[in-house]
Amino acid sequence: MGKVVTLGEIMLRLSTTAGTRLAQAEQFSAHYGGGEANVAVSLANYGHHAVFAGKVPTNELGAAVRKHLNRYGVDTSQLLMGGPRLGTYYLEAGVGERGASVVYDRAGSSFAVMETVEWDMDQLFKETDIFHLSGITPALSMKWRELTIDLLKAAKSADCKISFDINYRGKLWTREEAGETIRTILPYVDYCSAGGLDAQHFLGISPYEDGSEKEKAIYYYKKMQEAYSNISVFYSTKRTVHSASVNELTGSVWADNTYYESQCHLIDPIVDRVGGGDAFAGGLLHGLLSNDNYQQAVDFATAASALKHTVHGDCNQFSREDVEAFLALGSGRIIR
Repeated sequence: MGKVVTLGEIMLRLSTTAGTRLAQAEQFSAHYGGGEANVAVSLANYGHHAVFAGKVPTNELGAAVRKHLNRYGVDTSQLLMGGPRLGTYYLEAGVGERGASVVYDRAGSSFAVMETVEWDMDQLFKETDIFHLSGITPALSMKWRELTIDLLKAAKSADCKISFDINYRGKLWTREEAGETIRTILPYVDYCSAGGLDAQHFLGISPYEDGSEKEKAIYYYKKMQEAYSNISVFYSTKRTVHSASVNELTGSVWADNTYYESQCHLIDPIVDRVGGGDAFAGGLLHGLLSNDNYQQAVDFATAASALKHTVHGDCNQFSREDVEAFLALGSGRIIR
């Protein structure tokens, strides 16, 4: 098993029930989550030493965040306490042809207003195999764009592999801002979650007009690796959306100049889509840490993501054994 440090903002999510508009909601379901924290939970579930680094206020909500992470076995020794508030977001659940929508209330959060790297970076990255972060963190402020590079340099000096999920959020910054920052980050990266739209929007790669979905994916992976030969593994998911509650999900990996693809999972019904991409990333990093072959890694990661869609909340709640049993038995069979 390996040691992974994930770093980012964790927030309180307040969700409506399906069929209730946000403006008419009288009650909400509360969950804690964030891209990097969700990856840490997955990896802890699979038996790895997963450390989450973030900052939350010194109040009951900050304490609840720590308890949430600890219940899944995440190491919170690098979770800082202090600052003004915990970021919040509201999720209006989608149903049928109406997709889910998000309203952020995260400005001025304890993590977002950080002006310096407050961690001891030698201690943060000590004996760490992988440092994982996402494009959400540099989107939070101009200062965080600088701090992200500082953290990447320190992780590289500590001989960590860098995992980066582009994870673009259009409500946080523009494509132009994101592209400029992402292009400064990618030279440090070893494992990258990026798909065709990322290649076009942020890396200036020309669209692929003809051919199959597989040929299209291979084209974008090749072009991205030509631009950033330091990245040894690219990965992403392809989602076919039939409705808010019925999706098809396929995962893919590009490594050693070879394309690997999982089976297609029909997820019907979806209980909660939020965190599905994080579950895929956590499953893929688990495969890399476990020295699985790339086909095994993408199969496991996609199955983990499919399972995440069946439970409420941001994070994956399944163990390695759960995912492997699901892969072995297939969809919907009773485990006796």
